[in-house]
Order: sequence, then structure tokens, then C-alpha cells
Amino acid sequence: MSTPVGKHVPFLRSLSFRVLVGLILGSLTGFFFPHFGTALQPLGTGFIKLIRMMIGPLVFLTVVTGIAGMSDMKKLGRVGLKALVYFEVVTTFALGIGYFAAKVFHPGSGLKLAPTAVDTDSVAQYAAPGQHKTVVDLLMNIIPDTFVGAFTNGEILEVLFIAILVGIAILSIPGREVLLKAAKILNEVVYKIINIVMEAAPVGAFGAMAFTIGRYGLVTVVALGKVLLCVYGTSLVFIFFVLGGICLWNHINLFKLVSYLREEIFIVLGTSSSEPALPGLMRKLEAMGCSRTVTGLVVPAGYSFNLDGTSIYLTVSALFLVQATGSHLTIGQEVLMLLILMVNSKGAAAVVGGGFITLAATLTALGSVPVTSIALLLGIDRFMSQCRSITNLIGNAVATITIARSENEFQAETANRVMNEQSDR
Repeated sequence: MSTPVGKHVPFLRSLSFRVLVGLILGSLTGFFFPHFGTALQPLGTGFIKLIRMMIGPLVFLTVVTGIAGMSDMKKLGRVGLKALVYFEVVTTFALGIGYFAAKVFHPGSGLKLAPTAVDTDSVAQYAAPGQHKTVVDLLMNIIPDTFVGAFTNGEILEVLFIAILVGIAILSIPGREVLLKAAKILNEVVYKIINIVMEAAPVGAFGAMAFTIGRYGLVTVVALGKVLLCVYGTSLVFIFFVLGGICLWNHINLFKLVSYLREEIFIVLGTSSSEPALPGLMRKLEAMGCSRTVTGLVVPAGYSFNLDGTSIYLTVSALFLVQATGSHLTIGQEVLMLLILMVNSKGAAAVVGGGFITLAATLTALGSVPVTSIALLLGIDRFMSQCRSITNLIGNAVATITIARSENEFQAETANRVMNEQSDR
């Protein structure tokens, strides 16, 4: 079973090392045996489905126990408001950095590719849902059709909405201690199941990486390497300077935080999705000293609204397509594009393909760049998904720490001690 947070285990025996081995073996398998590697996709897909199966119950029980254990109801609204303001400020900053990078480095200039020269049928699955995405749709999708539907649909915001209502209801009735105790026990059961499932992480990472390399290959990466480097480089700058600065303000060392979350980062790298890392992220943030209430509210909401990596990817990719197809945007159209991205990036799915759908929705609303041009990015989207998902993961960790500290529910000394213990592994 996976190692409990805080327990000293040699790195060579840790889950992090096994996932890393899975990534390396998967890459080699996909490179040398591409057809076999492509056939291994069910290993990665199966692991993601196993984790997603547990995300609904985990978020529900964590939020319910957090709210039901509160003594001040005003805190719920205060934490939510702080989180939304933080999300908006930081993701807007990420959009601006992505825009600046694309305008400076021109990743699509000189490519001269016409949208009609690519396989437009392959993007139909992304363009179709993107055409119907509006702010009203996003808000209405927070409310599930049924109570059970919140769990079966796999939508984190729906589960969060139901959990808040249930937590408030339990808080307002007498004898809540019994229900609270039962919820805490069930929460521990869910974590135990997740620990069992996480033992399959190396196999899932192996299969997912073998499929990615086998299906798309390194040739595609080289052909569109400029935009790939622009997304990765911009994300690294954002992580180390913006998120690093916020960590410094919170008296936290970013490098230690990244090392502390390395297990989750490796899983995201292998699966190209941040969802499988959500349980581990929540547990480690609680172990650092962030309260269960803040962690339970900020992390699930952040998975839909605090997508720093996705914001960078969207601006760089949109301007890349403008440059690569020879399209032209006026200053006013570029401002409009940023405003559309600011809205569409909220609620972008954390799973594979979510960023692609959001990009399609943006181009559809803009109307100046053919939606079919996103086919130019199809071959490397999986590689860019790894980058944006890792950036999203780290961004949500920093957001939770920041909100918890503002509520006096985070101690830097405790957090640094826990991270140091993990770094010694």
C-alpha cells in the first residue's frame, strides 16, 4: 500500500520511484515498439477511471466533515470569496504571461500551414462541445440533475455543491456529532481504498506514457517544438517566479513544495491529467497543516477555476494558431480574445482534452480564426496537457496554502518540517 504522509521511506522503495520507473519504461516501449505502446492505452485509462471513481466520495466526505465541524458559518462564505478572488487574480496573470510570451517569441511564425491541409475530422469531438459553452451553461452545470447524478456525472463542482448543502444541513441539526463521526470514518475508508488503487499508479503511468509516445511519437514534438517549448518555458517562468513569489510570501520554499508533491507530479506526467493526483494533493496539504475545511473547499473549486497552466496554454495556443494560419487580429480583437479566454478558462475540465475543448470554444466565439485550425495542435496536445496539468496542480497547492494562511489555519514551521521529512526520503 502507498506510504502514509510523513512516514520515512527510502526513495527507491517509494511510490514516487516506482511511478518514475513506469514513466521511463513506458517512454522506451512507446519509442521502440510504437504499435505495442499504442495498444497499452487501457492501462492508463483504467487507472484514471479507478481514481475518478473515488474523487466524488472523497470530495463529498472531506467537505461535509469540514463544514459540519465548523463553529462559524460566516467562515464558509469568507473562504469561498477569498478563493474566488485569488483564482481570478492569479489566472488572469497567467493569461497575461502567456499572451506576452506568444507575442515575443512568435511560435507560429514561418509555419505557413493552412487549416485545410490538416485532418479536420479529428477535431470534431472537441469543436462540437466547444460551440455550446457559455457562462450560463457553466453556472447551471454546477447544479446536478439529481442528488446521485452529482456523483455519476463525474463533475467535481456538482459534488462540491451537494457537499456544501449537506454540510450546512448537518451543522444546523442537533446531535450532529454522530453524523460527523460517521462521515469521518467513511472518509478514512475512502482514503484506504485510494491507497490500494494507488498501487496501480506505476502500471497506469507506464501504459499512458507508452500510448502517448507510441501514438504521437517524437517526430511530432520536433515538428511543432517551438510552440511546445513556448508553453513549457512560460509555465516554468510562471511556476518559479509567480508561484515562487507567493510561496515566499507564505514563508514556504517552492522547491521543497515541488519535491513534497513529486509523487503527484509524476502521476500527472504519466496520465496527462491532474485528476488522479487530487486525493494525494488533498491529503498532503492537510498533513502540511492546511485545515480540512479550507482544503476541502479550495482544492475542488480550484480544479475548475484555478487553472493557471490551462490559462497559459490557451493564450499561447490561440496566438500560435493565429500566426500559423496567417490570420490577423486587431488590438481590439486580441483584447476580446483575452476576455473570452478569461471566461472560458473557468470550468475547463481537468481531464485530457479539456483544454482542447476550451480552445475550440474560444475560437468559435472569436470568429476570426478557423476552429478547424486546432487540428494543427492535435499531435502535441497530449504533451502540452502534461505541462498545463502539472502547473495547475502546483498552482492549486499554493492557492490552498495562501487561503489557509489568511484564515490563520496554516503554520509555515509545521509545513516546512513535514516537507523536510519527505525530502529526506
